[in-house]
Amino acid sequence: MSRILLGVSGGIAAYKALEVVRLATAAGHAVRVVQTPASGRFVGRASFEALTGGPVLVSEFERDPARGAFPDQGPPEHEPVSHLELVGNADLYLIAPASANTLAKLAGGLADNLLTSCALAACCPVVVAPAMNSRMYEHPATQANLRALRDRGVVVIEPESGRLASKGEQGIGRLAQPERIVECCEALLAGPGEHAYEGAAEAGSATGEGGEGDLKGLRVLVTAGGTREPLDSVRFIGNSSSGRMGIALARAARRRGARVTVIAANVALERPAGVGWRTVSTAGELREACEEEFPACDVLLMAAAVADFRPRAAVAGKIPSGKGAEGGAAGLSIELEPTPDVLAALAARRRPGQTLVGFAAEHGQTLANGRRKLALKRLDAIVVNDISRADIGFESGENEVSILTSSATGHVPRAAKDQVADRILDVVAELRSAE
Repeated sequence: MSRILLGVSGGIAAYKALEVVRLATAAGHAVRVVQTPASGRFVGRASFEALTGGPVLVSEFERDPARGAFPDQGPPEHEPVSHLELVGNADLYLIAPASANTLAKLAGGLADNLLTSCALAACCPVVVAPAMNSRMYEHPATQANLRALRDRGVVVIEPESGRLASKGEQGIGRLAQPERIVECCEALLAGPGEHAYEGAAEAGSATGEGGEGDLKGLRVLVTAGGTREPLDSVRFIGNSSSGRMGIALARAARRRGARVTVIAANVALERPAGVGWRTVSTAGELREACEEEFPACDVLLMAAAVADFRPRAAVAGKIPSGKGAEGGAAGLSIELEPTPDVLAALAARRRPGQTLVGFAAEHGQTLANGRRKLALKRLDAIVVNDISRADIGFESGENEVSILTSSATGHVPRAAKDQVADRILDVVAELRSAE
């Protein structure tokens, strides 16, 4: 099996790193741990030493009894420099949890403790799993630091949403589940042809209908789910899109060798291992995320259902229910305005070599509208499905679609969405091979 160096930074989520170690060692991996001084306020080194069977280091100036060796290795005869020897022996360096402070140091190339010194000296893949309060995670500085790390090939395992450490607070920033962290690391460690990177790193190839690894090395951006446009603090205008088709596309693209990033709009499904993940809610947030990710992608699969309209002005607080004289709810008038056409705007700024695929959910007569959108938005292909049918689409695990290009119309009979996704990616591979 593999050798994993685990860096633990300060934060309440440090206790979850113990479960990461337990799962990794149970799977047969050899693990060494380095901690920041702040992390020791949450979990002591003795706990990690008991699970790993190796010494834990906190300072670059303390002696390593194992002299940089992992539990499955014999120590060298000389006394090496700790941070150089540890990452030199490691197959992967995982930092979990990665605090906002540590992410800032990594993005800036600082090496003022053992954890960051190891990161700067690492030639193996580096993986970070952020964990912090939602306000800290969503701060522009933290997001800029994560983008900088992704651009350098660092793998980012996005945090999850839910209850936070501060009493009564909910939001994004929870450390990813230990099982998911280990799964992503193992996908990465599988080696050329099989490994999968989170976000900006490579994903491995597998056999799809278009051929083994036919998307290898391509950066694929997938949007999934449906946007929600707030009426007030509790109500919104939305749609029925579950995100299942987008997730199926992300899984299929990763299997076929692509580096995949998902922009998920209100998706409650399990995140695929080995893909980057960004969470958005409104059409405006989706547009901003797409504008940031689009320039670097080679293929855009715009599977998200973006609301066409939003309230001109959302109400702060909750709109009163307003019972009428007969006890029924009073009427409510809402003024709507159109949302930006995200896909058309991206198509207008596309660079040579990019492939754009749109999706159109149509009711009944579908192909004519699909052809019109294909030309109007200047797309390479558009996937059309008929939402008038109750047995396919949205919450269903199956779909039946037509795939339109400028020169052909292909029909995919009803099938599991994973199979439909592979047929869509076959068309993408054909379009790119014809360039």
